[in-house]
Amino acid sequence: MDKTTHVGGTDDFNVVFIGAGNIMFGSDEGPWNHSFRFEHKLGLRLKVVAIVDPAVERANAVLKKKRDSFVVSAYQNTRVFKTLDDFVKNMTPKERPRAFVVGSPPMFRGTLQPGRDIEIQIMKHFPGVAMFIEKPAATGPKSEIEQAFNIARRISDSNSICSVGYMLRYLKAVQKMKQIIEENGLVVMATIARYAAAYEAITKPDWWDKSKSAGPIIEQGTHFCDLSRYFGGEVDISSVTAHSLEWDEEAGHLSKLRIDESKIAPENRIPRVTAATWKYDSGAVGSLTHVATLQGRNYSCELEVHADGYCLKLVNPYVQPVLHVRKPGDDYEQTFTFPDDDPFFSEISNWIDIIEDIEEDPEAAQILSTYEDACRTYEFTWAIREASERSRATTLATRRPATSVVEEVLAEEENEA
Repeated sequence: MDKTTHVGGTDDFNVVFIGAGNIMFGSDEGPWNHSFRFEHKLGLRLKVVAIVDPAVERANAVLKKKRDSFVVSAYQNTRVFKTLDDFVKNMTPKERPRAFVVGSPPMFRGTLQPGRDIEIQIMKHFPGVAMFIEKPAATGPKSEIEQAFNIARRISDSNSICSVGYMLRYLKAVQKMKQIIEENGLVVMATIARYAAAYEAITKPDWWDKSKSAGPIIEQGTHFCDLSRYFGGEVDISSVTAHSLEWDEEAGHLSKLRIDESKIAPENRIPRVTAATWKYDSGAVGSLTHVATLQGRNYSCELEVHADGYCLKLVNPYVQPVLHVRKPGDDYEQTFTFPDDDPFFSEISNWIDIIEDIEEDPEAAQILSTYEDACRTYEFTWAIREASERSRATTLATRRPATSVVEEVLAEEENEA
C-alpha cells in the first residue's frame, strides 16, 4: 500500500462514513480500518464530509484523533450526524457525496424495515451513488433473507457501483488459486475450510449473543463460507447438514471467557463448534469446521481446494497468507508467499478505480463481491446455522424420552421399596 500512487486529479472526493466503529477506524482486534485505506488511496483529495452514527461521542472522539494527525485535511470540515436524514437536511451542495461507506452493525442494514434499511435510504436520497457495504449483508432473522435479495435487485436496477467487503477474495493468494484453476481447466471437486477463532480476544458481548450477532457462522465464519462459494460455485442449500457443540454440553466449557455469559439468555448463547457439509450444484462437496476454542489473540484458518491431481491449500489468510500447491506428478508441495499484501486496501482501491473510471489496468479494477453475491453467502450461512440447530433439537428430543424412562424406573423402585 505504501507503494501505491494516489488516484490522480485535483477534485475533492466526498465520502460519507456510516458508522464510527472498529471497521471504519480500526481497533486492536484486527487489521480492519477503512478510513486508513481511503487516506492512502485518495491522499489530499479525500474529504469525509460526514460521519453518521447515533453514538455521537464516539464519532467525535475518532474525529478528534484524525484532526490531530497528518490527515487533518480529510476531516477538518467533517460533520457528525445521528441519522442519514439529519445529514440530508443539513447538507450543502458542496458536500454532496460521491460515495457512501456503510460500516454500521449488520443488524441495522440489509432489510426493508425502517431503521434497518440504510441501503434503501441512501438510494432514495442519492440515486446511483456508489456504495461500499460491509459484510455480512445483515444479521436479522431468517425470514428477512428475501428482503436482502430485494435490496440486491434494487441496487442492480439503480446502476450503483456497489461492493461488499468480502476482502479475502482480493488476496493475491486467492487470485493465484483462481489462476491455477483457470489455466489448467480444473473442475473443483471439494473445498475444506477450517476456522479457529481466538475467543479470549473477543470481548464484545453482542458477538456472544445469537439474538444480536446471529451467531459465529453468520457473523464471522461468513468469510470462509464466501471463499468456499468463490471456488466451489453455488451451494445446493437443501443439502446442508451441520452439528454443533453447545455451551451446556460437557465438552463445551470455555475457561477464559472475557464476557459474562450469564447475562445472555441460554437460548441465545453461541455454539463453541459448528461442523457443516454440503453439496455444490456442480456435484462437488464442501465442508466447514468453525471453532471458538483458541486463547491468546491469533486465529488459525485454512482453506483447501481439491481438483483432479491438485491440492491448493491457503493458510493464515488474515495475517500472512501462504499458499501450498501440490500438482500432478509431484508428491511435494510448492509454497508461495505474498508479503505486504493488503486485501482491505485492494477492495477499496478497485471500487474507487471503477467509480473514477480508470482504465489503465482494467484487469485490476474489478468488484469481486456484488451485493447479490453477498446475499447468497448470507443465505448459505443461515442454512448452516439452521441445520446445526435442527441437529441439536433432534439430539435433545431423543435424550428426553430416555431420561424420562430412567426417572420412571427409579420412581417405581422407590415405591416398591
